[in-house]
This record gives sequence, C-alpha cells and structure tokens, in this order.
Amino acid sequence: MTLHIFNPEHDIALASHLANFTAPHAGRQLRANLGFLPALWAEDGDVVWVEHEESAQKAYDRLSRRVARGVQTTCLQGKTIQFASSQSLTPKMPITRIEPWGWDLALRAVLRRKGIADSLLPSDEYLELVRQLSHRRTAAKLLPSLRLQGTVGESFECSEAQEVEELLQRYGQVVMKSPWSSSGRGLRFLSSDRTPLASQAGWFRNVVASQGSVMVEPFYHKVKDFGMEFESTDDGIRYLGLSLFHTANGAYTGNILATEQTKREMMGHYVPLSLLDDVRDAVIGMLDLGAYRGPFGIDMMVVNAPDSTVQTPGLLHPCVEINLRRTMGHVALAISPQNDDIVKVMRIICSKKQGERKISLE
Repeated sequence: MTLHIFNPEHDIALASHLANFTAPHAGRQLRANLGFLPALWAEDGDVVWVEHEESAQKAYDRLSRRVARGVQTTCLQGKTIQFASSQSLTPKMPITRIEPWGWDLALRAVLRRKGIADSLLPSDEYLELVRQLSHRRTAAKLLPSLRLQGTVGESFECSEAQEVEELLQRYGQVVMKSPWSSSGRGLRFLSSDRTPLASQAGWFRNVVASQGSVMVEPFYHKVKDFGMEFESTDDGIRYLGLSLFHTANGAYTGNILATEQTKREMMGHYVPLSLLDDVRDAVIGMLDLGAYRGPFGIDMMVVNAPDSTVQTPGLLHPCVEINLRRTMGHVALAISPQNDDIVKVMRIICSKKQGERKISLE
C-alpha cells in the first residue's frame, strides 16, 4: 500500500529548510481543498492523506464524474482509494511506500511525529540532494546542453550587487529569481532605464543572506508557456508528456487537457516539432539527477524571435526551471482524454465560499 500526500507548500518548505515549518495560509487551504488529487494517479488499494475524509471523497467523486462525462476517459474507474485524515493515519496501517508531491524536511518531521517508521522515510542525504537539485542553478547548468538551433536562454548565479549591475547593463532588462521559491513568487524585474537594482536592494540583500545567491536571467517577451513532464527511475529518465499551461502574473492558473498528438499540433504553431523532440531527447540523455527517483517537470516557454525572417513565430527557451516534484502538468496527464477531438481546460478556481479552491473542467 502506497501513502500519497499532496503538500503544495513544498517549494516554500524547501526555501525555509526547517523541520518545524508552518505553511502560509494559502498553502494550507490549497492542501485542505485539493488534498484528494493524488487519488487521480494512485493505484487500487492505495491511501491518500487528507484533511477531511468525507469532503475529500465527495470532491474526488465529483471530479471523477466530470472527467468521465467531459473528458471521456475511464482512467479513474475500477479502483478503490482510501482517504485517511490525521486521526485515522496510524503506524498500524500496512504502508510499504510513501509518495508525496515533493520531499522536504518539514514533511518528514510531520510523518515522524505520526509514528511512521524511519525505514519508509528519506535520509538526511536524500533530502539534501532533493533540495540542492531544486535550486535554480540545476536548470542553469542544464541549459547549455539544451541550447540547440532555434533556442535561447541564459542564466547566471550572482551573490554580489556588482554582478547584477553588469548583467543589467549588458541586457537592459533582467529577471532576478530567488534560488528556491514557489510558482509566481521570488521574482523581481529590473530595467536599466526604469527599475534599477537600487529599487530592489533590500530584497536582493535578504535573498542572498537567506539563500546564498540570486539567479539572474535576461528578460524575454513570452509568447507561450508550456513544459515537459518526466519521471526519474532506476532505468533512467522517462518522458511522460507535454504540459500546456496558463499563468497569470507568473502564477499557475490552468492546464490544457488533450491527447499528446493534439498538444503537439498546438505547439507546432510556435516551434518546429523536431526541435521539441530534440530537446526532450537531450534532457533524457544529459540531465543527471543522481539518486533522485520520482516525477519532475521542466518549464519551458516560446519567446519572440528578434529576427523577423524566422519561419516560426518564436524561439524556444528549453529550461526556464526544473521542478523536482510532481506538478499540475502531471495532474493533467493523469486525466488526459484518449480522443484527439476532445480538448478541455483544467483550472483551479476560487469559489465564493470562504475562498475554497476547486478543480473545474471547461
């Protein structure tokens, strides 16, 4: 029996690097409302840790009906999933494996307090590996290996203000990113003529003091967000599929639900499909994740091509960031349709009822 856990505060927990970590209110609410999500990929007989068993079962059943009706896939049928709250999750449960959204010190500490055996929990060394690989420098190191013809992208790690100033003068516009941060957070935009580093000096000093450095990248005019989802296994890295998603102010808002073929056709309007295939193969061949085993995703984007003679509208940035955890793209893949004619949008919406988060299919 596998115990599945949705801990969306994972990225913030990595940044804090604390065992006694309290997630912000938004993270706690997201976990409470959408804690049932791992049931989408859990296997028959698995257990999902949730805040409230009854509400989780209702939310899962409601989404299952919508998926069956709108997406017309039977992937959620024929399996029984158990939902367990903190009160019913005990060491006596026959758990043989734990699969969270992402591993961090805080989650391990919580599970230890619940009496979960250390043999089921990751070691200090493994948690440190996950944290270091989750640092944005991992993406920066991989990026040169993915810089094929038709791509763009640079990233620099800086710990001194002078280094940032030099990059700002070189590129005119740059983005500063904290090494560990959650989606849409930890970003600051600088412009040599409008927003100098001095305007973000306090933020820069605080991030360097707490996380050791900042990552600095040229600013690109984005045309399309997307990503590729993978899994690291004992046999190597396995490609799972494309993730076409939407963002607002850098924060995730929704995913396209479609077959891989349909998503490829959509992306073919932006970049050559052969380039996507080459980048995918380069990730599989070049990315070294050491002992890490589990899902991960690489966020990419299409940006405006400065050369108007380019046949396709944009250039591919093949590695904006690496998420060493499960992603909403993995969620979308779990309920993707099998019919090329069906295209839906999966969104996280905030209802009027005390800000409750729900999954909608449109």
